[in-house]
Amino acid sequence: MTQKERMMAGLIYDPGDEDILREQYPYLGRLKEFNDLPVDAEKERNAWMQEMFAECGEGCFIQPPFYANWSGHHIHMGNRVYANFNFTVVDDGEVYIGDAVMFGPNVTIATAGHPVLPQLRKDGIQYNKEVHIQRNVWIGANVVILPGVTIGENSVIGAGSVVTKDIPANVVAVGSPCRVLRPIGEKDRKTFFRDEEFDEEARELWEF
Repeated sequence: MTQKERMMAGLIYDPGDEDILREQYPYLGRLKEFNDLPVDAEKERNAWMQEMFAECGEGCFIQPPFYANWSGHHIHMGNRVYANFNFTVVDDGEVYIGDAVMFGPNVTIATAGHPVLPQLRKDGIQYNKEVHIQRNVWIGANVVILPGVTIGENSVIGAGSVVTKDIPANVVAVGSPCRVLRPIGEKDRKTFFRDEEFDEEARELWEF
């Protein structure tokens, strides 16, 4: 197997392989184009994402600066995805993001890891594992999502969490390592911040 084939198979491989770098550098070299766009350059930003990402749906917005090892080449993004500033994706492996996912500031998604064995690590040997974030998930500020993780639909990941294992759907999860705190339920139909209740106008506007 070539090093690129090992990379795509999720096996350990050498990320400094000349053939891999020859493919990676043109993508990485274009990241500055995105980050230099003015905030109101919506069409240009969308066109860049459509070209560079593996998939990019409609109505997506990433607030610069944005950082990614392959400039999003391995990111599969659904519709209406929003990411606040300093969105960082170590996209050596594939990242799948569903519709209507929201990322707070300073979120990091890492698909890459390194063996614990020192003799391999000293040479920079690496592996990649896919990350899946299903539809309608909210990722709070300063969250770190590690390789191989799946976050189920509708779930909320609290600010500052480190997600090391899969999180099921329809829960609030927090902490380092991130653990399920509680299910999303009837209380969340009544209050939006601690014990502060929704006002009647809000209920009429958004019909819930």
